[in-house]
Amino acid sequence: MNQTQHTPAPPLSPAIAWRQALQTKLMDALDAAWAIIERSVDPTEIRQALDRAKAIGAIAVMGRKVALLEPTPRTTPAKAEHAPRALEKLKGGRRGRL
Repeated sequence: MNQTQHTPAPPLSPAIAWRQALQTKLMDALDAAWAIIERSVDPTEIRQALDRAKAIGAIAVMGRKVALLEPTPRTTPAKAEHAPRALEKLKGGRRGRL
């Protein structure tokens, strides 16, 4: 029987961990507001829950903007040029000849 080896997942960057924690909190708060809206018959309580849901949406928009501030990892030009140069060495240094 073949067993596949699982490599551990790379550790989360602080920005990704923060995004996931914020998303979890916002989802929990939205679920709580939704539960109030479903069970309540009091218009004042429903209005407060709707206002809370609207505020949650505004926080989510701001959180998305903050999360987009993290720069994306980019490859360095040396790594990008390494593969074609290695291929040229395998070809013998001449273009078009294998």
